[in-house]
Amino acid sequence: MTKRTRRNHASGFKAKVALAAVKGDKTVVEIAQQYEVHPNQVTEWKRQLQEKAADVFEGKSPVSKAEPDLKVLHAKIGQQALEIDFLSGALTKAGLLSAKE
Repeated sequence: MTKRTRRNHASGFKAKVALAAVKGDKTVVEIAQQYEVHPNQVTEWKRQLQEKAADVFEGKSPVSKAEPDLKVLHAKIGQQALEIDFLSGALTKAGLLSAKE
């Protein structure tokens, strides 16, 4: 018996398999054979879909990675660039930093 390497399935694929299981047109074994996954995995994805289906209708935005505010980040970069230039000039005038550095 050859051992398969671990596969990572996309969320869209998982949803498709879980929806097929929820429909009930085919058995879990038939769905597992069709999509080439283990029957236990089909059952798990079906359970997850059923548990989280109510979250779709709550009106809350799904928990996702917060995207950074680019304007704030660009402003911070600009501020830091000004501070570096100012300190570099001050150190050069004080003789603590050579012009080549």
